Amino acid sequence: MKTLEQVRENFSHDVYASGTTGIYIQYARPGHCVVSLKPDARHFNALGQVMGAVYNTMADFAFAVASNYEFDGPAGVVTLDSHIRFLNPMKGSVLMGAANVIRDGSRTCFYEAEITDDLGTKIASVSITGYKFIKRQPSPEE
Repeated sequence: MKTLEQVRENFSHDVYASGTTGIYIQYARPGHCVVSLKPDARHFNALGQVMGAVYNTMADFAFAVASNYEFDGPAGVVTLDSHIRFLNPMKGSVLMGAANVIRDGSRTCFYEAEITDDLGTKIASVSITGYKFIKRQPSPEE
């Protein structure tokens, strides 16, 4: 089993989610991940609310960590389809995103993610279908 620090190091290469957006991995295990974000000025839209893309990025990143936890090398899981439902505006000061596996098949998987704030406000619900792929290895002739 990987340590949390190993998982964080591996996903630090996801520059958009961890670097640009500032999402932090709180907890990770195969099929489950919790991430957090303390929004700052770069996360707000013109109406003074957290931009919807922030919630979607949190859900997608939590899904990526949970679904790719066990993969090393030339295999992985990517988002095939994603649906987000915005439920409430953020009321607290910290966002939490949790992704959980619902079905894990041989080529596809299905996850549900929920975004909440530190006051317990349910902000968004996200359904994500993932596709499992194996990267083609170049032949010795290439």
